[in-house]
Amino acid sequence: MGRRIVVGVSGSLGSLAALHRAVAEAARTDAEVLAVLAWAPPGGELGYRRSPCPPLLAAARDAAVGRLRTALDEAFAGAGIGVRIISQVVRGDTGYALVGTADRPDDTLVIGAGRGRWLLPSVARYCLRHATCPVLAVPRPALQRELETYHRRTLWHLRTEPVPQS
Repeated sequence: MGRRIVVGVSGSLGSLAALHRAVAEAARTDAEVLAVLAWAPPGGELGYRRSPCPPLLAAARDAAVGRLRTALDEAFAGAGIGVRIISQVVRGDTGYALVGTADRPDDTLVIGAGRGRWLLPSVARYCLRHATCPVLAVPRPALQRELETYHRRTLWHLRTEPVPQS
């Protein structure tokens, strides 16, 4: 069992930036990359316990596997990356699943430092607080910040044309 770099992948721009950073770290340190996508049943765990439906659960897991494959394909577009990538889907809340997967002392956990929501804690904050291995939080890419700004401006019907910068 060699060094692992565990990276959370959801398909978002932030998680793809984290994936690229994880691959760069793996190439630098001769480690393997474990790309993890966390998923939950439709309606959450409580809803599934209340009314279980095994075919729906299997469909949700298959969708998670497809999302992870798509994210890996989009991240590298078939280019040879030079490191070994293993992909895994884990049922559970994202932060808990990532911390539980990066459980070895020589692991490194790489996450996208997205924005937390009012009621939902940030996955990055959870991982930084609970992980037993080093955590590397990759900032959101500039494109993602620009898209979020554009979305807020269109939501509030504000001017969306780019402002000339000097």
